Order: sequence, then structure tokens, then C-alpha cells
Amino acid sequence: MANTFESNFTRKVAMKVTDRFEANRVLSKNVNTQLVQGAFNANSGTQVDVKRPTDYTVIDSADGDISTTRSDIITGKATATVQNYITVAVDYDEVDEALKMGSDMDRFWDDIANRMVVDLEMKFASFAMKNLGLNYGDPDQGVNSWAEVAGAGALMQASGVPMNKKWCYFLNPHAQVALATEQRSLGVNPEAGSANEMATINKNFAGFDVKTATTLPTYTLPTTGDLVGAVTATAVDVTYATAKDSMTQSIEVDGVGTFTGTIPAGTVIKITGRNRVNLSTRAPILDATGANIVYMGTVTADASFTSGTGTIVVTGPAIYEASGAYNTVDSAIAENDVLTFMGTDATTFQPNLFWHPDALTIASVPIKKLHSTDTIATTADGLQMRISKFSDGAANSQTVRFDLHPAFGCMNPFMGGHGYGVA
Repeated sequence: MANTFESNFTRKVAMKVTDRFEANRVLSKNVNTQLVQGAFNANSGTQVDVKRPTDYTVIDSADGDISTTRSDIITGKATATVQNYITVAVDYDEVDEALKMGSDMDRFWDDIANRMVVDLEMKFASFAMKNLGLNYGDPDQGVNSWAEVAGAGALMQASGVPMNKKWCYFLNPHAQVALATEQRSLGVNPEAGSANEMATINKNFAGFDVKTATTLPTYTLPTTGDLVGAVTATAVDVTYATAKDSMTQSIEVDGVGTFTGTIPAGTVIKITGRNRVNLSTRAPILDATGANIVYMGTVTADASFTSGTGTIVVTGPAIYEASGAYNTVDSAIAENDVLTFMGTDATTFQPNLFWHPDALTIASVPIKKLHSTDTIATTADGLQMRISKFSDGAANSQTVRFDLHPAFGCMNPFMGGHGYGVA
């Protein structure tokens, strides 16, 4: 006997919504969704680890004697962490009507999918802002020149970020207006119905596919009265062995005036006198004038300050060891180094974001089955959505729910960052 409409209900709904979900994605289409895909299961808990690559020093000797010299093997791990469910629940009658009306109700499916995409990508963009370690430009300056986009690309390349995959640069849609004064032929030939292609305004520019994004995150600096402090006498751990798993670094700061309050995650810091090195060659990174690129990092978690003193945790750590195998700066952070919180206090900032696809990962966490007519739909790149139909006998109602359960991970904070303008 042929299947009835009811027996195929969630499958047909899944086909409709998944198609529109795929078409609305932008940020999440440009990251590695396969790195930890399939790693989450009933026994994995809320985190899954992936090994980081190891590095070594080359021995340069006249006689080839290496009897007293060895490279340490230090294995680090990157972690993907389960996030909250993303759920949309809809009255059954509305879904049933939309399914039976076919193309006349395509907007219904688009609205459900778009709401899930917006929520997913806002959460993911916020995660990326707090976990990516490179920074180009000044938070007080908006991007209004292609040269400023190219500057971020130059920083990526000079830092040793591999060019084996297409990098992406996501900017505030209003930045298009300023960029259009420099180039009138913005845009590419989009694929019909694809938000990812529609968002692209320039392909292969300075290593980037440049795209607009409406889900970029913001953070607000409090009223501090002073944004310049100093590293305290408490020693900063600059070893790779300590940073290898989290790729973060704890720095105690004092002298930030009399500020009592919270420095928000996403804030950019600069440490004067400590300069970046290329992560492949470990050689200094110099700008077009021959000046060193000063070390900047990102505050990865809200930091409490009392009377100008507090401890910040920074992603993209400043590592400096004698072996040099994992160094990210040319000298170690020391007491009384000047540390500046970039930007103007009492101001809201919205960084553009740029990254190599392998800097980040999104994975799907398996979702348990709720109903015999549940359907699990999977996108082309492996993200899963569950569609369930269920009833509430007490309330005399029927509901269809749509669920995503993502996990986010930052695999390498030095393979992406914040993009701002230059004064």
C-alpha cells in the first residue's frame, strides 16, 4: 500500500526547510564543518578534542653532532564545545497548510529557516569574535578602503596562514558604500537563492572572498576614564606547554586609572614593545615602512577590574621560549609593559571578521528521537536538523518543532581575526 501523506509528513517538511536553511547561510558556510563531525555521541560529553600539529626547531651545526640537542614533542589539543539548542516551534495547522499549498507558501519555510540561520550565525559570530587572535586596524576606525581589507590579508599572509583554502572577510553592509567609491563594479554573479553568493561583493581580493554579513557581533567598552595600564609584577606564563590546549594566556594588569567594572570579551589589547613573528618562519613581521607589527590579542572572556587592577585572559597568546619552535612574538611579556585596551571608552564596536576556513569549526551534536515520525535532515556539509511532530493532550494542540544542536570550536586563533580601518 502507498504511504499516506501523514506518514511522510516530517520528511516532506524537512525537505522544504532544509533547502531554505542551506540557501540562507553565510558565515556558517565558510568554516570547516567536517573537522569534528561525527565525534559527538552519547559518551563524548559536551566537549570533543582535536590534536594540534606539533612543531620543531632545526639544528644548525658544523659537524652534524646532535647528541645534546633535541626538539621537544609537545602535543596540544583544540576543543569543540556543545552549544544550546536552537529551536523553532510552530503550530501544526500552519505547517500542514503550508505543506499542502506548495509553492504558494514558500515564504513560510523561508521564514522558519531564516530565523534558525540568524540565531546560529549570530551565536557563531560572537564565538568567533571572542576566540580569533589576529587584529588589523584601530577599533575607532571603520573600514572605508579596499587597502584596509588588503591589510588584513597581508597580516594573514605575513603571519604564515596557509593559502590552501579560500579565506573569507565579512564586513558590515554599510561598508559597501565606502568601498563602492573606490570600485564601481562591486559584486559577482550570484547563484539564485543563495545568501552566501548574494553576500559576496568581491572574490579573490587579497586572498579573501569579501562578503557582507548582517550577523556581525558587537561589544561595548565601559566608561573607564583610562584605557592604558601596565603588566604587573605577577609573571606572565609565556610557555607553549601552558597555552597549547586553550591557546589563551592570563595577564594581570594594573594602573587602568581607578576603573572598577568589566572589560568585555572581544576587546582588542596591544602590548607595546612586543612584536609579532611569522608562525611558519618565526621571523619578524614588518609592515610596508619596515616597522615591526606590534602584538595585539583579543580578550576572550569578560574581565572584572577593581580600582584599575584586573586579570584578562587573551586568545592568540604571546609565546616566547628559547627553542623558538612555537614563538608568536619576538620577546617575552615583562613587568611594566604598557598594555592598551584599543578603542574609545563608552563606545560600541562591531568588528569585521576574517578567517581561514580551518580556523573554526561547527559540528552537529546528535539529537535524540522524540517521535516515531521524527526526521533528521542533513545539509550537504553535514549539519543536522531534526523535525518532530508531537501533541499535547492536555492543551489539545499539535506542534511541529525544528531543532539544531551545534558545537563550536576554534582550531587556531592565529588563522583569523578582527578587521578595522586605519586612521
